[in-house]
Amino acid sequence: MLSSHSFFDLADNPFAGIFAGTEYVWEGLTKIKQYLLETLQPNAAAIRRGETAVMQTAVLHEGKIYFGGFTIDRSGKKPVVSMEGEVLPRASIIYAGSYLMDDLISIGKGSVVEPGAMISGPAVIGDHCEVRQGAYIRGDVLIGSGCVIGHTTEIKSSVMLGGSKAGHFAYIGDSILGRVNLGAGTKLANLKMIPSSVTITVEGEKYDTGLRKFGAILGDGVETGCNSVTTPGSLLGKNTLLYPNTTARGYYPPDTFIKCRQNIKKGSLR
Repeated sequence: MLSSHSFFDLADNPFAGIFAGTEYVWEGLTKIKQYLLETLQPNAAAIRRGETAVMQTAVLHEGKIYFGGFTIDRSGKKPVVSMEGEVLPRASIIYAGSYLMDDLISIGKGSVVEPGAMISGPAVIGDHCEVRQGAYIRGDVLIGSGCVIGHTTEIKSSVMLGGSKAGHFAYIGDSILGRVNLGAGTKLANLKMIPSSVTITVEGEKYDTGLRKFGAILGDGVETGCNSVTTPGSLLGKNTLLYPNTTARGYYPPDTFIKCRQNIKKGSLR
């Protein structure tokens, strides 16, 4: 019930290794650093050319980096790169005005890093991802294919397993996300106000995760509404819906609807 396979379809997932030897899904958070150390194949150094800010738009294609000789057509939903009249559907674009803070960054095929985005390593960004203007990737991050890290979205010490969308104003800290969609303003809080490790109670049994910082586990198919919040150590099972302006606490089994209920007594408001 609390294993990684209860929350995610990990068949052929490149990041499945973070769950090797784990009993509980949150244990994957403790393995991110080591996984990055063992698997990261950075390709940011040549893009940075010794600078933090990317000074000239670059295209990555078939392991090569180009700073000219290409065109970018932005008339459609996604930009299209062409070179010598040939469309390069798996070319990645790193726009001038984005920030690559160090060399420990890997950018996959067909991905786009927009101006104003900031990426600190170690970080892996998979294929066909969008890192939009104002996004902040703070390090120790694994982002699978087909993900969106949107405008003013911040992510740190977390995993997006693939197909994860956080398009607008989200905070993702010390969390693991399956194929989910976060409504604008979703916050996955990761630090208790009381200085102690995060504990979770499931069916009357209490689990001490041993983690001082632990955001949320969002299973495949989870949807969160705008301005929703999860408290530290929240576990949302597959296909759970978190309604707008609602706070989730603790464990929710698959196919749960989490709605906001406010009980205000007379005279309690001034």
